[in-house]
Amino acid sequence: MNDTATAERAEPKTLVEAAYHRLRRDIIEGVRPPGEKLRVEHLKDEYDVGAGTLREALLLLVTDALVVAQGQRGFRVAPISLEDFEDITRTRVLLETDALRQSIERGDDVWEAGLVAAFHRLTRAEQRLAEHEVDTQEEWEARNRAFHEALIAACPSRWIRHFQNILYQQSERYRRIALFRQTIPRDIHAEHQAIFEATLARDADRACAILAEHILRTLDAVRRMPEDFFSNGKRPA
Repeated sequence: MNDTATAERAEPKTLVEAAYHRLRRDIIEGVRPPGEKLRVEHLKDEYDVGAGTLREALLLLVTDALVVAQGQRGFRVAPISLEDFEDITRTRVLLETDALRQSIERGDDVWEAGLVAAFHRLTRAEQRLAEHEVDTQEEWEARNRAFHEALIAACPSRWIRHFQNILYQQSERYRRIALFRQTIPRDIHAEHQAIFEATLARDADRACAILAEHILRTLDAVRRMPEDFFSNGKRPA
């Protein structure tokens, strides 16, 4: 299993990678709102890189579906919509619950140890998040992702894991909105703990049901955003 939390903290090895991570973070956090035109001639100074480096970073973000290339007209931040998130969420539920079921059936002691470690790191991050410590949002996101990866790490299908990873990344902007706007009451740590305990107990039916509910609750939270949120492209708080 990849330690995503460690990977997120690793220093970029190239200027392109550094620009990519900074732009990606700004898009995820809403600093660059959906639909914003990304003008290379302006952004290269803001991100302190050359035009060629910035274009390469933007092309990587096109691959991530966070940026849209518009031919000769340049680049824009990809739009968001409730319909898009509904599609992402329901597809993710199908893939991730199937992967979890296979992981529970096939997982060994090494898989269990990795899951326990990932849950422990996530718990610590959630404690700091609850205490409103600064600079904890990115840490929580990295550890949340690592926990979800640990759950399905024993699934033998690399394609299921690959597409689950894509869907997880695509849901990140929406998840940030739901988590920090708090449109519905929820105890995310309790949700994670319930998934963790059912998985360790090898109760596949219960673990998959709780996981599906956990993912769908984020969709419910996004649905409760103001009606004009998506059409106006407002940035998350």
